[in-house]
Amino acid sequence: MLPTREAAQALLLEAEGCNPGPWGNHSRVAAHCAQRIAGCCDDLDPEKAYILGLLHDIGRKFGKRHLGHVSDGYTYMMALGYDEAAKVCLTHSFVNQSTDDYIGNIDTTQEEWDLIQTNLRALTMDEYDRLIQLCDALAGSTGVLDIEERMLDVKRRYGRYPQSKWDANLALKRHFEEKTGKGLYILVRKDTFTL
Repeated sequence: MLPTREAAQALLLEAEGCNPGPWGNHSRVAAHCAQRIAGCCDDLDPEKAYILGLLHDIGRKFGKRHLGHVSDGYTYMMALGYDEAAKVCLTHSFVNQSTDDYIGNIDTTQEEWDLIQTNLRALTMDEYDRLIQLCDALAGSTGVLDIEERMLDVKRRYGRYPQSKWDANLALKRHFEEKTGKGLYILVRKDTFTL
């Protein structure tokens, strides 16, 4: 299940009130990208893609956490009955479906770590998971970024960016360009879209 667009927007606004920061607008940019790309894919619903993009980082509602926002978002969305959004909260940080190439602090309890590991292993990623992973890598807090520039920025901030994750993100970009038959940056209006 998923909330409506209006309910998802309200959830994001409420979450920003609990933990203000650029992550809210990053989520809106990811939603924009997801909707635009899904609109050119026969097997994806642009409305669903928008909602999933909007909620992928909703776990940030609960404070300034790194890996913890993944388990927080998953648990929160499951508690509300939004299992499709919960899945994307879990998968968006793991383009290779593994915690091995996670970038950031592992600030989870053992219980949260086990929840992430168990659920990540048990699921089958689909095109929505892949789409939101891509859009997460494209979304800045004011507009759409070049995916390689964004990865370089992350590498500068954290001191590393695993090659396997780098390659997987570029493969996602190629996948959706082939699927849509369009240049991704043109499709998401990289040079003109701003919040």
